[in-house]
Amino acid sequence: MEMINELVTQLNSIVWGPLMLALILGVGLLLMIGLKGMPLIKLMYGFQMLWQGRHKQEGEGEISPFNALMTSLAATIGTGNIAGVATAIFLGGPGALFWMWMTALVGMATKYAEAVLAVHYRETDDNGNHVGGPMYYIKNGLSSRFAWLGTTFAIFGALAGFGIGNTIQANSVAHVLSTNADISPVLTGLVMAGLVAMVLLGGIQRIAVVAGKLVPFMALSYISAGIIILIMNASLVPDAFSLIFTYAFTPIAATGGFAGAAVWAAIRFGVARGVFSNEAGLGSAPIAHAAAKTDNPVRQGTIAMMGTFIDTIIVCSITGLVIIVSGVWTSGETGAGLSSLAFETVLPGFGGLIVAFGLTIFAFTTILGWSIYGEKCVGYLFGVKAIMPFRILWVIAVPIGATANLSFIWLVADTLNAMMALPNLIALILLSPVVFKLTKAYFKEEANH
Repeated sequence: MEMINELVTQLNSIVWGPLMLALILGVGLLLMIGLKGMPLIKLMYGFQMLWQGRHKQEGEGEISPFNALMTSLAATIGTGNIAGVATAIFLGGPGALFWMWMTALVGMATKYAEAVLAVHYRETDDNGNHVGGPMYYIKNGLSSRFAWLGTTFAIFGALAGFGIGNTIQANSVAHVLSTNADISPVLTGLVMAGLVAMVLLGGIQRIAVVAGKLVPFMALSYISAGIIILIMNASLVPDAFSLIFTYAFTPIAATGGFAGAAVWAAIRFGVARGVFSNEAGLGSAPIAHAAAKTDNPVRQGTIAMMGTFIDTIIVCSITGLVIIVSGVWTSGETGAGLSSLAFETVLPGFGGLIVAFGLTIFAFTTILGWSIYGEKCVGYLFGVKAIMPFRILWVIAVPIGATANLSFIWLVADTLNAMMALPNLIALILLSPVVFKLTKAYFKEEANH
């Protein structure tokens, strides 16, 4: 086990090294420049399309454009927003939050391009459902010599889901409920597995409906609690921003339980946790957007890019600011425990419960959202007959994750995420002219109306 751990650690440092971080930020920047800043300029247009997407459903697909975003947000708003932000600050200092923001801003262009390509190149499977995502836009958009890239993505996507989208989520819930409510991790795992099984049987339609109701409710509740804390400590907020901007570019000395961090650590953990949280560049979210009832890839793309904005610029910022404002970031605590301590410090008696409840719902919806990604990857590799065995394995993995060793699972999941991102980022670079062309044509037509 020691040897495997060492091997994965070495692989992780390679795949999350400077090259990978430069590639993720570089692709996002390339797309943002090619789109002439459209994701930032059309931010309000994105919110407008998102609101219309609840009712306006034109074109083929299985789920509403709004529920497609909620399904992808179900998968992205999870432990990354609560435990991931805390880990980034613990390892990289407050400056890590700045690099999470930078990842999100260019990530909006990445997420937009992924969804545009997913809808543009989608297919229907043997059950008549619309399927899409990196494996399909690689297969249908690039020449046959790139087919192996699509297969590679699907393999890593199917495997990565068991880490980022399943066992890590179950483990974080088990840990937080054990700490705050003294509930046995075994019981947590079994109850979650039962609930996941009940929803999974209904397929993407039922998952989308559950996500469409749970995600907005939980996100608004968590954001509201965070805003209340920041208002209560309004005088400390400017200092928190000062720490974030200062330590994004200067090393930070050891203080209290904080070990100190170099600028590279702030960049590395900020970008890595930013990607872990909003998944821009991983290629996971476009799998959900491909099932949207829409007649235009660009319209769905503008809805998809809102996912990165909501996830990182709003939810992650709330967590990070509360941790810094409460002063507990130097306590030596990490992960969900640090977020829980921050909320509990400012709201004694129920702050920790807010985090526990938030994490439980977020993680539950993440397990549901990622089950779609995993089964679509498995369906691409082995056909629709493999989906039911995959779902059974998915449910079994929940209680295993709830009781396993977290640090090794985080390491494996982090590594698999990077392996998923590589084929997708290559495809995004090669297919970027298609994205630019479709975008230009769409907004030209909009201007003429």
